[in-house]
Amino acid sequence: MRAPGARRLRALAFVAALGAVTAFTARRPPGGAARDAVPRNGARGTHPPGAAEGAAPGGGRSGGQADVAEDAEDCDARRTAPGTRLWDWAELFRVSALFTVPGDALAGAATGRGPGRGTFLAIGSSLCLYHAGMALNDWADRDEDAVDRPHRPLPSGRISPAAALTAAGALTATGLALAARAGRAPLALATTLAATVWAYDLRLKHTVAGPAAMATARALDLVLGATATRPRALAAALPHAALLGAHTYAVTTVSRNETRGGSSSAPLAALVTTTAIAAVTTDAARTLRRLRTSGRPPAATTRHGAGGGRRARPAAPPTAGPPDLLHAMTALASAVYAGTALTPYLHAALNPSPPLTQRAVGGGIRAMIPLQAALAARSGSGASAVAVLALGPVARRIARKVSPT
Repeated sequence: MRAPGARRLRALAFVAALGAVTAFTARRPPGGAARDAVPRNGARGTHPPGAAEGAAPGGGRSGGQADVAEDAEDCDARRTAPGTRLWDWAELFRVSALFTVPGDALAGAATGRGPGRGTFLAIGSSLCLYHAGMALNDWADRDEDAVDRPHRPLPSGRISPAAALTAAGALTATGLALAARAGRAPLALATTLAATVWAYDLRLKHTVAGPAAMATARALDLVLGATATRPRALAAALPHAALLGAHTYAVTTVSRNETRGGSSSAPLAALVTTTAIAAVTTDAARTLRRLRTSGRPPAATTRHGAGGGRRARPAAPPTAGPPDLLHAMTALASAVYAGTALTPYLHAALNPSPPLTQRAVGGGIRAMIPLQAALAARSGSGASAVAVLALGPVARRIARKVSPT
């Protein structure tokens, strides 16, 4: 068996390689095609519908036919520009949200013995199933996107529906094959995860069961990483899977109004949920007890003397060992999680316009990374927490080019 240090180095190397490959994939296309990097909501650049360009909710600007002609010219320019084919697929797969996937498996693996061979197989399986879900999502919504998001790769004609559906099927098969290499239990979980993803995209997305299905998928992804690392870690991973699922449920509920806005209740509920998750993850009660007792003298303990009597002796001062360091890392990651999600949720609750609702969704998606890091540190894996946190700045940078929603 490899030493724990070797496993940590493999985890860091895998995350670094993932960041390098995805950063290269998400490079801005050359020439005039660069400004056509449009988020899923159909807005140009960083302006969502209803923002500075005065767009109506759910689609392009109010300029009418002139904008349609301009969009057609942009699409033609993209087709002829070198290297844009890769960019089209990066946009279809929403590579900026890709960085929220490895943390599921790493947080799950932290409840066991730390990342190993099975963990990396779980990460590969999760990435494939996530990409499959993105491609299938656009295939299922191609008629809706033709009206609300004409710049997306399928309605613009840059990628054919048949190609997107084929990619979804191939990636699903690859994800299941990787899970099978990790064992029977991971294969069973990956199969359930794939079924949940396909059911969500094809049937459940626009129903009341949609947020629950998405939350289930994220929870299964974390449990997949735990069982692929150590099958007996399933029970230990369930509480953390529930926390990640609750966050995903809140984000998905907000996203249902991202193109039309008008709902303050969903962002407000997500704000309350995020606050509760941050408190549970960082163990706020334990932190308060530490703060209250930090200024008190150490409590005395008793021991038996030579004559059988008892005499008091001061307790040994607490040492700042690994548990204290991990607790500090957990608190830090939880603070980053809350700071990433709470402010956009508050803005969307006060003004539930499409632009602010979309920013709230993006903030909720990015907040998954520090939440995963907090869960990993809470389980005792500081190296996994650091590796997951390192994905945050890269994801934020790429999100400026490719929207995660």
